[in-house]
Amino acid sequence: MNQIDDIRRVAAEAELLFSATEVEAAISQLGQEITQCLEDANPIVLTVLNGGIIFAGKLLTHLDFPLELDSVQATRYQGQTQGSHIEWLLKPALPLRERSVLIVDDVLDEGITLAAVAAYCRAEGAREVHTAVLVDKDLGIDKPCQADFVGLKAPNRYLFGYGMDYKRYLRNAAGIFACRFSST
Repeated sequence: MNQIDDIRRVAAEAELLFSATEVEAAISQLGQEITQCLEDANPIVLTVLNGGIIFAGKLLTHLDFPLELDSVQATRYQGQTQGSHIEWLLKPALPLRERSVLIVDDVLDEGITLAAVAAYCRAEGAREVHTAVLVDKDLGIDKPCQADFVGLKAPNRYLFGYGMDYKRYLRNAAGIFACRFSST
């Protein structure tokens, strides 16, 4: 089976956990919560690439206050379904010193990458660091960080859609899906 056939098979067999309507409602709610917290903070919204792109783009339309946008790319997966060490591919261009920072990512899985990005922001002198994730996976273990703003809670399954990927594909799926082949 070639790669594209595998991607199509995974998509066809996946279980829909959250419809696009449910995801959009969660993003809207998060926008209200974040606005209440940060509307006077002049924050830098720091999108974690590539997974956070779709979530950040949709969330930004619900944040009706002055902000600056930047991105960071720190990955553990490199196109695989299991993570390893953190690889820094892109660091923010904007100076973080004395700024409020909102880190936006697609999923809080083990929390290692999000914790590393937050630690980086603090080391760069950020005044405060907040985190927002579209999905928090219930792994049944303690994580090195918790997100301040969570859109949806999901079981410990391999997810794709709304930024989350399966082997670099399916980020654009309109909904959040769980692969049937795996429980991790």
